[in-house]
Amino acid sequence: MQKLSVFIILLCGVVSIGNAQVLNDDYDIEQQLLASTKQLNQFFKRFNGEENNKGVELEPGDRQYRNPRLRKRYISMLFDEEYAQISKDLKTRFINYTTKSDQPKFLGLRSEDWFAVVNTTFEYEGREEAITLYMQMQQEGLGYEWVISKVSFGRYKEMFDKQRGETKEFLHPMSHELDFMNLRKALVKNGSPESYTLADYEPDYLTLFIYEVKKGLLKFNTVNRINFHFFSLDGWYFSLNNFNRAGYNTGWLISDLTEINKPQKEQLLKIIYDQK
Repeated sequence: MQKLSVFIILLCGVVSIGNAQVLNDDYDIEQQLLASTKQLNQFFKRFNGEENNKGVELEPGDRQYRNPRLRKRYISMLFDEEYAQISKDLKTRFINYTTKSDQPKFLGLRSEDWFAVVNTTFEYEGREEAITLYMQMQQEGLGYEWVISKVSFGRYKEMFDKQRGETKEFLHPMSHELDFMNLRKALVKNGSPESYTLADYEPDYLTLFIYEVKKGLLKFNTVNRINFHFFSLDGWYFSLNNFNRAGYNTGWLISDLTEINKPQKEQLLKIIYDQK
């Protein structure tokens, strides 16, 4: 009887430890979910100090609302700590710049100078093709909407790869005496009609993209990845990526941060927009 009592006590202890472990695991998962910046709007609220790291939205009358000291803490948690090579000094300067008590900086959907890069897959001529859509916010009536501002597609770039220098095809300067009938050799299938355009000619990929979508030549398949680029804060650039992983450092996080001047900004925009 005594042995049975001891066994029951030990069994209860094991069950209690097991239950405690499950509770601890559940609590840890809950804390990770709360710490995760799951939505872009949530990133804005935490950056602005309008929501704490537990997901509780702060009202304007709350003493913690946009509090500079708390904002410093919240913003420091919005950086990717696993892959991003951002120095501690650079983070500190950025955080101090955005949380100045006399000139605080805030972000939102209506902020200027930011956009999304959307990596997609379309079906084109029987094959899956990667197409990058550049999207930005636009005011429409009393509200706002996302619109496509640019398109990058490798097949389009190949199609409009204009010849330069001695290899460039051209129309003879006396072509007018032939009533421009030599256009016959210029405007042919699989030819290089772009060679006969102005020196500063730039193809409009977006118009071509919309035309081919309307014609059913391009068929949307899926979105593979999204990231956001911000030039909203004077002298600074940062990008956001969505990190889906275990732990507390997850969701929409700052993956790149740098101080930039105007020429650097223009150069960086060319790189992001895949321009030569």
